[in-house]
Amino acid sequence: MYKNSALFRLHIIVFLWGFTAVLGKLIHTNAQLLVFYRMLFASVFLFMFIRFIRRGSLRVPKKLLLQLVAIGGFMGFHWLFFFYSIKVSNVSIALSCLSLSTLFSSILEPVVFKRRIDVSEVIMGIIIVICMGLIFKTEFHYKEGIFFGILTALFGTIFQVYNGKIYGKTSSSNIIFYEIFSGFLILSIFYLFTGQIWSVGEISYRDLALIILLAGVFTAYPMLESVSLMKYISPFTLILTINLEPVYGIILAFFIFGESEQMNPVFYIASLIMILAIVVNGVIKARKNTQAKKLEI
Repeated sequence: MYKNSALFRLHIIVFLWGFTAVLGKLIHTNAQLLVFYRMLFASVFLFMFIRFIRRGSLRVPKKLLLQLVAIGGFMGFHWLFFFYSIKVSNVSIALSCLSLSTLFSSILEPVVFKRRIDVSEVIMGIIIVICMGLIFKTEFHYKEGIFFGILTALFGTIFQVYNGKIYGKTSSSNIIFYEIFSGFLILSIFYLFTGQIWSVGEISYRDLALIILLAGVFTAYPMLESVSLMKYISPFTLILTINLEPVYGIILAFFIFGESEQMNPVFYIASLIMILAIVVNGVIKARKNTQAKKLEI
């Protein structure tokens, strides 16, 4: 019963994450302001939850804090490139590029965790690169969006891999809070030096309301909920279900925005192959982990 309930809640979370890209297009303000306010409000919501609802402590060792600040910077630029990709192309392009995370992960993980390169991961990565090449060829007019989509996948992979290195060193809610708040501070400093900080007030009430919704319902809540669901759901199920995010997002964008999200048939075939490759990769990993545990026993 608890597992069924948890699976339903998990799909709700993935649906919310998929809708994040749609909100990014609905919000008219530029990507810089969008991410600036998203991280600001999300960190405020997380602080209030940790201190006043959970009544937890925010204390972390100084060394860990520095690591969280660095990882938060990667998170901030990951979101910045993601929304910029949406602004200069569309939701479908930005979401399809996220599949490249599998390739980047197959290269970065062995280096960070000092393990052998997984041949199956490399093969899946090559398949995804070929599919992205087909998308780039058929949707060349979205080349700028694809470029920033690739950067989105790269920075997102760096964020996820190094996040795995610090998992368990403090509470998950503290990790999420400090990463988002650090990302906000780093982006603020970046905007200050580039002179963009003076334009933070140039935002409509409509966009501000949508960003607050994005920060609370579509950022802080699903992040905290995904952590609590790990008590009932295996990491494999969590990762596999999260891979449905691009599917939800592309379908939602097509029905909401219509013609602007309509792509060449090659795009949908290539995207489907990439998603299937990611799912197959997840299944192979799960089997290997199960076999490794049996050998340990």
